[in-house]
Amino acid sequence: MTSLPQVTMRRAAPADAAALAAMASTAFTDTFGAHTDPRDMADYLATAFGESVQRAELADTGSTVWLAEHEGEPAGYAMLRDGPPPECVSAHHAIEIARLYVVKRFIGAGIGALLMRRCIEEASARGNDAIWLGVWEHNVRAIAFYERWEFVDVGSLAFMLGRDRQTDRVMVRRLRPAAE
Repeated sequence: MTSLPQVTMRRAAPADAAALAAMASTAFTDTFGAHTDPRDMADYLATAFGESVQRAELADTGSTVWLAEHEGEPAGYAMLRDGPPPECVSAHHAIEIARLYVVKRFIGAGIGALLMRRCIEEASARGNDAIWLGVWEHNVRAIAFYERWEFVDVGSLAFMLGRDRQTDRVMVRRLRPAAE
């Protein structure tokens, strides 16, 4: 368990599925709700963040979920996911940051940095040579955050939010695997 003042981080467990579902839905809506048709948002939230979806992701051996808590309250989480990267990611053994969400009231408190550091450490320890993610092309704050962490834009992917086809920028950070 990693900690900062009043913030702890641990690997999420199946018992966290309901809390992750609620936190992810809230964080996603806070970030994208003003730019999304309410029907598309409702459809996406139901398929991406339901409790059963979270439980299945937590049980998936190809995913690792880290949960940051402030005094026992969920404050953010990150999910690393194994799988083939898009063609624009030129790496031998890349891993995806599938999610990195921080609850709105904790943005700016260092929780995103704590989660990012943990993802990079985990990916390096696994021997990955790169870490990649997709970020909505209009999410300027998130893109700036990733650039501060040395991610570079290498391409794009389509992202369906309900019926709304959007564009995600694909960003990659090269890694040095941990010493053996």
